[in-house]
Amino acid sequence: MKILLIFFTFYLISDKIGLYKVSGYSGGGLMIKCEHPQYKTKPKFICKESDGCSERKSPGVQDEWMENGDVSLYDDTRAGVLMVFFRELKAADAGTYRCGVNVSHYTEIFTELQLNVKHDAKYPMHVTKTAYLGEVSITCQIPEEHKVHVCKEDDDHICQNISSFKVTQMNGSSERNEDRVFTVSISNVSVRDAGVYWCGAETRDTYLTFISLTTKIQLNLIMPPVVRHEGESAEIICPYDSIYKSKPKSLCKGKCSTRDRNTLSETVREEKETKTDRLTLNDNVTASVFTGTITGLTAEDAGKYWCAVTLERDLNYLYTHLMVIMNEELNLTKYEGDDVSIQCKHHDEDQKSFCKAHEASMCVKDGDSLETIRDDRFSFSDEASTGVFTVNITDLREEDSGIYWCGAHATTKVNLTVKKDFSMIIIISVCVILLLIGGFTLTVWKLRHKRRGDAHTHLPTIPSDGLLYAAISFQKHEESLSDAAVRFSKDDIHSDYAAVSRRMRLN
Repeated sequence: MKILLIFFTFYLISDKIGLYKVSGYSGGGLMIKCEHPQYKTKPKFICKESDGCSERKSPGVQDEWMENGDVSLYDDTRAGVLMVFFRELKAADAGTYRCGVNVSHYTEIFTELQLNVKHDAKYPMHVTKTAYLGEVSITCQIPEEHKVHVCKEDDDHICQNISSFKVTQMNGSSERNEDRVFTVSISNVSVRDAGVYWCGAETRDTYLTFISLTTKIQLNLIMPPVVRHEGESAEIICPYDSIYKSKPKSLCKGKCSTRDRNTLSETVREEKETKTDRLTLNDNVTASVFTGTITGLTAEDAGKYWCAVTLERDLNYLYTHLMVIMNEELNLTKYEGDDVSIQCKHHDEDQKSFCKAHEASMCVKDGDSLETIRDDRFSFSDEASTGVFTVNITDLREEDSGIYWCGAHATTKVNLTVKKDFSMIIIISVCVILLLIGGFTLTVWKLRHKRRGDAHTHLPTIPSDGLLYAAISFQKHEESLSDAAVRFSKDDIHSDYAAVSRRMRLN
């Protein structure tokens, strides 16, 4: 019995429909979108030709992001697009790729991609942005002339497009058309909007779109600071998005990463209460708020607190500052021109702050801290071993008066009053008065001296150098004397006078 074996050899027919050059920056992200609109539901793939396309990466599951090695893939059956996301480009990623679709068991079509990984110290840029709930503006820089693209990382680190209704403004400016700076304004910012954003340059062609992500923005949302006095209680309120209502939540202080987090309590979940020592956590899922209450506040309780939701990784989405005002105040009175040294206690290396503001809460945002005061009269010295730092102010002025706060979180109120030095004013006033009196006395003496000189000048001039005596009498005739009133007339009156001259001789 003879058995006839027939072998069929199937050859895979590959059809290249385009060639594109793609570029990105080492350390940055890269999103590639290969479009095959006529084969929406067909399985899609990407492979590297330098490896002989031996390892074909495909999502495996359609309409869902899947990780495959160093990349994430998404097969969008509605648009017929394969999205490939390189989270962090490396030099080894450079090369020629095929981005294609399996039309049948023996036919495929693909777009050839030549990926160039650039090295530039300027890119990617890393920026941390802090904003209050409401509206925020994100500034990013992209190279060359490209369309700007802004996206936000999801829980799987995939950079997804921002909803168009969130972006209220997108303006760009450029010098010499080299680098362009864009400002993207996002409205209605809620706790859901905290996280990592990317912006970059988008290049679009017929069958290919690629986005080189060049600027990474960590957006942290902040609540107004909580300010309480030593010994009081403080409530830290953490609103959260309703999608996290079934997730564990926790409150942590300072560093809150998974590796070195300082968790204050066990996590709280769904209407439960947890209590450890002086901290109590309550989760109100109806209001989408969990609250941490700390009693008997001390200086050690002051600091930066994060509201955290536990997912596959901890999501630290919102933070606030707890400021504890120490009960002991410092009252200082100085005079203009004096120097003053103010000693401040610090309980943490990050709490060395000296701020001038009416309220302690203003020091978080609006106060003038020592770092922002541009005045050489203010200086800072630190004695780390004693837990004290000293602020020195020289040549005090009246405008230096005011309220100061020592320490960033555990803070001491300092009331500084700078008065004018009236003793100097008195001395100056006395000197002025004495000068006026002296000037007046001199003026009077000169006037008297001048009058005496004038009197000598108007006396009769006689050839003799002796003294001259003169006597003049006015008389009426004897017969006219009676008890009656004396009448004078021009005709009756006569005058007799005698002049005596006496010579003075010197022996």
